[in-house]
Amino acid sequence: MDSIHENLQKQRRGINRVIHAFGYSMHGLRAGMQEPAFRQEAFLSFVLIPLAFYLGNNWVEISLLAGSVVFVLIVELLNTGLESAIDRVGPQWHDLSKRCKDLGSAAVLLSILMCMGIWLAALMMRFA
Repeated sequence: MDSIHENLQKQRRGINRVIHAFGYSMHGLRAGMQEPAFRQEAFLSFVLIPLAFYLGNNWVEISLLAGSVVFVLIVELLNTGLESAIDRVGPQWHDLSKRCKDLGSAAVLLSILMCMGIWLAALMMRFA
């Protein structure tokens, strides 16, 4: 492989690798904020995560409430990554491209339904 095109991150070691990896993660979060679905979920998380500390009675409940919200964000980022990779291959329609995008979308839906279920159960326990 031509040394010009090698991934420099593979050559880094120790704290230098960690620092650069953190920078790449920040780039990924900024890219995620360009996506309307991720942006909506992120803004909602700014409300729900602090609310988890009010609603939860102990660290397990708080972790489940906040963790379910973070899980939705994680799945949304992974789905956006899949969609970006498929779009890079080409704009033409293909059965496998559609299947990949549909599966990613289904993963987001399931994560949202799980989050809603956890929050509804917590709300019912707290106020019912």
